[in-house]
Amino acid sequence: MTETILIRGARIDGAASDLVIADGRIDEIGTGLSRAGARVVDADGLLALPGLVDMHTHLREPGYEASETILSGSRAAAAGGYTTVFAMPNTSPVADTAGVVEQELALGEAAGYVHVQPIGAVTVGQKGERLAELGAMASSRARVRVFSDDGFCVFDPLIMRRALEYVKAFDGVVAQHAQDPRLTEGAQMNEGTVSAELGLAGWPAVAEESIIARDVLLAEHVGSRLHVCHLSTAGSVDIIRWAKKRGVNVTAEATPHHLLLTEDLVRGYDARFKVNPPLRRDEDVQAVREGLADGTIDIVATDHAPHPAEAKSCEWQAAANGMVGLESALRVVQQAVVDTGLLDWSDVARVMSAAPARIGRLDGAGTPLVAGAPASLTLYDPTPVRAFTREDLHGRSTNSPYVGRDLPGQVLWTFFRGTPTVERGIVREEARA
Repeated sequence: MTETILIRGARIDGAASDLVIADGRIDEIGTGLSRAGARVVDADGLLALPGLVDMHTHLREPGYEASETILSGSRAAAAGGYTTVFAMPNTSPVADTAGVVEQELALGEAAGYVHVQPIGAVTVGQKGERLAELGAMASSRARVRVFSDDGFCVFDPLIMRRALEYVKAFDGVVAQHAQDPRLTEGAQMNEGTVSAELGLAGWPAVAEESIIARDVLLAEHVGSRLHVCHLSTAGSVDIIRWAKKRGVNVTAEATPHHLLLTEDLVRGYDARFKVNPPLRRDEDVQAVREGLADGTIDIVATDHAPHPAEAKSCEWQAAANGMVGLESALRVVQQAVVDTGLLDWSDVARVMSAAPARIGRLDGAGTPLVAGAPASLTLYDPTPVRAFTREDLHGRSTNSPYVGRDLPGQVLWTFFRGTPTVERGIVREEARA
């Protein structure tokens, strides 16, 4: 049984409220509350947000523990205000069987910082040749509902069609990594003026857009759910907007880095800025922001992708793609779309908590802060502005593009099912201590 906690003066939907947490749930919300024996948390001026839900996290375990483990990635997630993360399947062995996804679920439960919800691979070994054990993963204890070969595109249209048809049986969704592999052979950065100036092989926007266009038509044809991972171009936003107007059951995500960073950062050949899909033009960043603001893009997902130092401390062409992003996501979203007036904090709760939980069909996550709901929430101070540093990182890897960059805000408390995992900005050494 968790301790009883009284949170005083937190801002919920713009009004100051008290919350009583007892037995892992929100027991009461109101003003002027008291509770005998409760631990009191002063939240005056802090925003209370539902626990954040990340639908796109690479935890690397099993197989790549030098980069991240489920425990270290869970700590990083808690530091960023997350209480649920969906773990991508590009592990070793690949999460393409019930056994592997159940192992990941158990490791997340043992860590205790967040709920780790496995994502199953679409194809065996993520090789794109034959469907993985989708039904077995769906009926396992992990209750997998999201399937992705992220890191690789499900390029064969027949395999993609069969996957979309199969997941309908259990209300699943295929999350596509939209990248035509032939159009991106040897690609190093966004194709355009900057790539030409730097002499780096270009990654054309059409490599993303053509796959999205094909897949929304396939999803419409079979009447299934499609989710588009890490959308990054203005053209992609247009295609999703068109598909939704047409009635296609498609959702899409944007990453924090595609809401803020542009291809101009590649000029310094700093491999922290090498990512898949690549950083795009300023026009694309603005279009992605607008797509998030008008509801074309449904969620923000981190694509947290840790790598060991040697995979980034090398020449650009040899460096791995990817950025860590769990600890910085909420602060970047504040800078990119809240402080610019495109979203308010209720919108942030929707795109970073409620909507990803809904798309992933995960009951008990992303719930509004109401009496009776699970006590998974974060207390966030939006007022400070300070440099993001390596001390802000709590995973095993430090490949953040934001180190040294001023960002607003600070996560001060994270509660996972009633237990504080972050207290006054400090991650607890043990989640259930």
